Amino acid sequence: MAWLGAEIDVPMVAVRAVHFAATASAAGALVFRAVVDPVLPAADQVKPVIDARIRWLIWISVTIAFISGVVWLLLQTSSMSGQAITSSEIATVMDETQFGFVSMVRLTLTVLLAASLACGHRWQPARWLALGSAVCLIAAIAWTGHAASTPYALGYLHLAADALHLLGAAAWIGGLMSLALLLHVLSGYRASAKPTLQLDVVSRFSRLGIVSVATLVVSGIINAWILVGSLRALVATDYGRILMLKIAAFMLMLTLAGANRFWLTPRLAAPDDKSLHALTRNTVAEIVLGLIIFVIVGLLGTLHPAAHLVK
Repeated sequence: MAWLGAEIDVPMVAVRAVHFAATASAAGALVFRAVVDPVLPAADQVKPVIDARIRWLIWISVTIAFISGVVWLLLQTSSMSGQAITSSEIATVMDETQFGFVSMVRLTLTVLLAASLACGHRWQPARWLALGSAVCLIAAIAWTGHAASTPYALGYLHLAADALHLLGAAAWIGGLMSLALLLHVLSGYRASAKPTLQLDVVSRFSRLGIVSVATLVVSGIINAWILVGSLRALVATDYGRILMLKIAAFMLMLTLAGANRFWLTPRLAAPDDKSLHALTRNTVAEIVLGLIIFVIVGLLGTLHPAAHLVK
């Protein structure tokens, strides 16, 4: 399939996008839980409902991440071997390629994450082990993309920037899914919740969002400098033009986040359901834009960087 003049491997783009979104959702939900838990009253009837829904979101995300990770490995094996997938071909990719090694490590991290989630309600340290596993799982994606092939000292900078970019995306976009669930629960339990609970929760996530956006901007600039290299390459190549679509979607997300932060959040302390509904609507819109960005990222990873095409 061709789009904007670029040949697109649709199955590969789709599985990468699904895997990125599921991994970010799991990591973002765990980060969100760690940030928001302190302001949720333990005795309030809202807390167990929120905990249950976020836990289900994490389990669904981890399951999808594991399945899509396996499919990604199979598709990559087929692409590398150029023939039908066999157990020997899979073993060769896992033993002799960086992608295979990283995939094996990441699948192991996924199993560790699932085990930690299963033990989390009985053993408190397992909650932190789950968070650490999820953070490593999302950051390790950097070693499967263009950053892993950047040579010399620049490669270390590229890997660090890419890992931070992935972590920032997970904390913000992945966390938004948990925030949407929480806002939905609060809308139904408003009478029993403290008047300032919505404000406390959204304010905490807003501060997390500010850190995440700053991380995304700085790491994104570094990645663009390495992968695009020049304004001419940005506008003259398929990679650059598709990257501009990603930037446009990011700017739309930032606009919605700004409206949430400076207009809707301060109004949550007042008993006005309209502000909560508007905030929920904007959050869902941000999630949709975030999913579009994951599709674009899945596509960019299959294309030659613009800097390789324009000198």
